[in-house]
Amino acid sequence: MSGADAVFPTLHDLFGWGPPIDTHSAFVALALGAAGLVFLAESRRRGVTDPRVPYLVLGALAGAALFSRLGTWAQHLDPAKNLSLFEQLAFGHASMLSALVGAWLGVHVAKRIVKYRPRTGDLFAPAVAIAMVVGRFGCLLTEKPGTPTGTGWGIVLDAVAAARVGAPAGVPLHPSFVYEIVFQLAAFLALWLWLRHRPVAPGELLTIYIAAYGMFRFLVEFVRGNEIAWLGMTRPQLFLIVTIPLLLTRLAYKAWRGGLVLPAERMAPHGQTA
Repeated sequence: MSGADAVFPTLHDLFGWGPPIDTHSAFVALALGAAGLVFLAESRRRGVTDPRVPYLVLGALAGAALFSRLGTWAQHLDPAKNLSLFEQLAFGHASMLSALVGAWLGVHVAKRIVKYRPRTGDLFAPAVAIAMVVGRFGCLLTEKPGTPTGTGWGIVLDAVAAARVGAPAGVPLHPSFVYEIVFQLAAFLALWLWLRHRPVAPGELLTIYIAAYGMFRFLVEFVRGNEIAWLGMTRPQLFLIVTIPLLLTRLAYKAWRGGLVLPAERMAPHGQTA
């Protein structure tokens, strides 16, 4: 639930304590802080000290902020049903998938501006994953959980909470954001504890992570409760049904050419790619 009609509960509303800021924004701030710490730790581990790197981070943040709103702008074929550009940027629905695309573009634009050539996906991959873990807690506490389910782990909302997020009251709902938190935590641990120490070609950790997330997100959309747009699929699924094959084709081509995994002699001492 985000958009011009969204009213997010504050921390005080939910827990009886905390500042009068909405819970979603608080977790977004926490997510960015966690991502920053992970990015800094990985930069230091890999010995990346180039003073231009902070500009790449700014590019990622700017691109994510812009595209998270623009990605959901032209939702209707009739332009009159869409918000104006200003309204969309200020109040429109935000999309995590669009934010990832924007962050990727923002980094590449920043690289062009500051003339930075080395690949940086390995720095961003674990940072994005941990940001998603933290940020999705904000979604869990403020947005519609998912579609009705007969399972014992469904979330049941009272009348007040159900009215706030536009969901049925008293009906067990799929905890779709819990599913995503579990996936993102597993992805972060896989990146942090294993993959970043493997001889993966520079920059490809981010491609692997986004491809895996794309496939997971396509599946979880069936229980997210988002609006069906076309052919029984939601808008994120329509986007992913085009982009996932492109990502997988790229990884398969790199693997076929022997460019996905580095030879052992090209590995730096701490599992870093040389």
